[in-house]
Amino acid sequence: MVEYRAVFDAEVVFANGGGLRTDGFRLDVPGPDVTDDELAALLVRHLGLLMVGEVRVSNRSVVEEPHRGGRGVAAPTTGGRRLVELSHMITDGMVTLPDLPGPRITDWLSRAASRERYAPGVEFHIGRIDMIANTGTYVDTPSHRFADAPDLAEVPLDRLADLPALVVRVPAGTRAVDRLLLAPYEVVGRAVLLHTGWDAHFGTDRYAAPEAPFLTGDGASWLVSEGAALVGIDSINIDDMTPAAAGERPAHTALLAAGIPIVEHLTGLSELPPTGFRFTAAPPRVAGMGTFPVRAFATVDA
Repeated sequence: MVEYRAVFDAEVVFANGGGLRTDGFRLDVPGPDVTDDELAALLVRHLGLLMVGEVRVSNRSVVEEPHRGGRGVAAPTTGGRRLVELSHMITDGMVTLPDLPGPRITDWLSRAASRERYAPGVEFHIGRIDMIANTGTYVDTPSHRFADAPDLAEVPLDRLADLPALVVRVPAGTRAVDRLLLAPYEVVGRAVLLHTGWDAHFGTDRYAAPEAPFLTGDGASWLVSEGAALVGIDSINIDDMTPAAAGERPAHTALLAAGIPIVEHLTGLSELPPTGFRFTAAPPRVAGMGTFPVRAFATVDA
């Protein structure tokens, strides 16, 4: 479905004095024929402005561009639903993180060998996979960071499955996702998915490059204070991994200390609307482990 955004300048005059001016502002609109009056009303609602006396719109154009989550523009639905895959495929020998071993996928019982065990015409396959927990798209539970915190078996399902969710579109070229980028969003009780576009480099040397996007400690603390239920990112790590970070992991520390699961190495977030969908990333119920691959997906009203 084609979505539209308006690009415009605006001058806001407040009834109790003072004003506000924007240049080249971009805002979700319901269609290409939006009027100046409708655009003015959307701007006021989107910014949460009170006591507005007048809004003057100028230099307006409308472009085809995916919605970013403007208030007042609801995603159209037809009453159905669709499922969106958000996980990388796990394959034999794949590289998720540099210097960590890839999975090995083999047979424990091949089809040929199984024929000796069963009646004529009956065969089965039992596969075997040897891998580290940090493979593909995976969830970090609190015990990944804190020894006595809940592990995969102890984190409740309502923190991992069927969560109301939203996407934060990170501007291209932005490395550090901080409080200011997150502040416009109502995150309480939601899975917050950071769409950086870095998943395009998964499986290449550039995926681990120094410019990989991450969540700042300040941004993570804001998500904790605002009551986010889960945080995901389509980058190599939710924390800065460069030498400048000196091994500090403030995002992991803040989120996991608050019991907020983290899902790393997501993909396909460009296929999601800004809001109006639900998110699931549930791992096997394994005792004593803090991380494990997930089949992450979204359920979107179609």
